[in-house]
Amino acid sequence: MPRSTIRVVLIAILLIPPLNCFAADTATLVLAIKAVGREGRGNREANQAVVELSQQDVSALPAVLRGFRDANPLAANYLRGAVEAIADRTLKAGKPLPKESLEKLIRDVEQDPRGRRLAYELLVRVDNSAPDRIIPDLLLDPSPEFRRDAVARLIVSGEKLLKDKAEDDAKAAFKKALSGATDDDQVKTIAKQLKGLKEEIDLQKHFGFLTSWRVVGPFDNEGLKGFDITYPPEEKLDFAAKYEGQKGEVAWDKVATDHEYGIVNIAKQIAPHKGAAMYLTTEFHSSAARVVEFRLGTPNAWKIWVNGKLLFGRDEYHRGMAIDQYRVRGELKPGANTILLKLCQNEQKDDWAQRYEFQLRVADLSGLGLPSQPAQTTSQK
Repeated sequence: MPRSTIRVVLIAILLIPPLNCFAADTATLVLAIKAVGREGRGNREANQAVVELSQQDVSALPAVLRGFRDANPLAANYLRGAVEAIADRTLKAGKPLPKESLEKLIRDVEQDPRGRRLAYELLVRVDNSAPDRIIPDLLLDPSPEFRRDAVARLIVSGEKLLKDKAEDDAKAAFKKALSGATDDDQVKTIAKQLKGLKEEIDLQKHFGFLTSWRVVGPFDNEGLKGFDITYPPEEKLDFAAKYEGQKGEVAWDKVATDHEYGIVNIAKQIAPHKGAAMYLTTEFHSSAARVVEFRLGTPNAWKIWVNGKLLFGRDEYHRGMAIDQYRVRGELKPGANTILLKLCQNEQKDDWAQRYEFQLRVADLSGLGLPSQPAQTTSQK
């Protein structure tokens, strides 16, 4: 929201007389709540707006739920409180909630997932048939929470079909579930069932892991100094170049992984370098310009660039490693996009500090893996 708009809204709220003199319109109250910021900025106005909004008629619910769009976390909490207050007062009075409007909002994927989910929770309170009617349609929904619900139902269905000896139908249910699954626990459950049914599963492809890379190093990271040093690959990618590395001259090489979760293990596949920095690069081909998330897992310090632009970095070691541990938003251009990763290892000698590895995938903003088009191997000439 533009700052000028915020200032206008705050001034308007400050001019509101004491409660019960008149009620501000729903849109104005929602804007006042969404103007709340850090360190208490706008809290007094937002609190007053919540009180007034909570007293509005149930017909205001859809507008308040749409207000979750672009709301910061604090504002979303305020809005949730107002929604729940309106709904609770309405139900205690024996009046109905606007079921048709709530379902319409739930199915509107342009709305904020938080508002859609709250609308779903309200609808379920007054309509027991809502889950069976709505959730199966949300298998590929932008909301990971709705998608998880849809996947869970298909897993249950597949398990029941297995018990009934309907293996072909069970296989179809599990394969359909996999198409919408991004949570690791659900994917593992589905993969186990499909493998038991003799169905091959390509988790690399499913998650969108990048598995073919060019690599160069090691460069010096003794005393943890390498994270901030700009080594030549950060300035220009020249695959014919040779550089002065930590232990002598280094040149670009190739590395690929067949690990089902796309893990590139530098210590095993290249060398167990200590106090070192390595650079890895690959290309991702996109059919169109789009905003995506680069989802990284690593126990090492790291930086990531896309098309020469530094997106983010974290100078931290041995925090553990998990799929989608770090999520970095960035933009892809149509065609080839160059991804450069800097991975640093420290000098600790403890057994638990020897992991030097990473996994990286490209996903849409909801977590669904995106394939590189054409195949990654064509970029590694």
